[in-house]
Amino acid sequence: MSTVDEMTPETPPEKTPKTSKTPGTPENPSEKTPMGAEKNTGQSVTIPLNRTWWDKHGSQVIIWGGRLVFVAVLLVAWQLSAGRLFDVTFTSRPLDVMHRLVEWHQDGLLWSNTWVTLQEVILGFALGAGSGALTGFVLASLPTFYRVIDPFMVALYSLPKVALAPLFIVWFGIGLQMKVLLAAVTVYFLVFLNTAVGVREVDRGLIDAVRLMGGRRREVVWKVVLPGSMTGLLTGLKVAVPYSLIGAVIGELVASNRGLGYLISDAAANFDTAGVFATLVVLGTIATVLNLIVGMLDRRANRWKPLEVRK
Repeated sequence: MSTVDEMTPETPPEKTPKTSKTPGTPENPSEKTPMGAEKNTGQSVTIPLNRTWWDKHGSQVIIWGGRLVFVAVLLVAWQLSAGRLFDVTFTSRPLDVMHRLVEWHQDGLLWSNTWVTLQEVILGFALGAGSGALTGFVLASLPTFYRVIDPFMVALYSLPKVALAPLFIVWFGIGLQMKVLLAAVTVYFLVFLNTAVGVREVDRGLIDAVRLMGGRRREVVWKVVLPGSMTGLLTGLKVAVPYSLIGAVIGELVASNRGLGYLISDAAANFDTAGVFATLVVLGTIATVLNLIVGMLDRRANRWKPLEVRK
């Protein structure tokens, strides 16, 4: 008995649908980007962790190198032009200024007077900045009261601090106390106004959000208002650093027998231009160091902000 084989048509193989490949993505999903290469995922860029020393510090090296080159060019131009384009009696020379600093260092005149001015600056800055930050934070938290006293604070801030020096001499004498208080008054209004602006510019939406989540007033102050106002406070501190020096030196110029302000007055009376410039170099160095300290505090306090904001 013969069997008949049934003829069944062959089924064509199924075609796998082709997926469009996005440019920049590997063909095989298991493929990975080599270590050390940047991954471009749309808008975000992943920065590799194994960066070289130059990748981390290259921009700072360029900035500080540019600063050193600028200072070197300025000093060379000053040294070469003095006596040719300008009268040495009025401009002195960088080498003469350096010799005066060495001379004052050897006889101890530089460090004794620098220490006096440094005490006045540090104490005045601490007193003025602390009181200004505290009163600015408290009064700005009371909107109605702040609006009442705001024009009076601005009027007091507008007074020239040189005009206060004779009055402070009558009240506190010519000792260290007068210079400290004059520097503190100069610093106080700068820190007060900037702190008050920082408090008043805190995002009200964040405050409302914390309150909706059941936050108390103390939690709103410590977790929202205080961190949000740090930008204004630190701006005030940065601006106040040179003004603390100004206040202390003004007090020394008006009435004093020691300090860097006294050295400036004595050198100018003797027509010692090199001595005046030497004292200005010391004052500039003190201001630079204090600004670097405030800048370190600024970076530490603003670590929670994005990098592009901190720059």
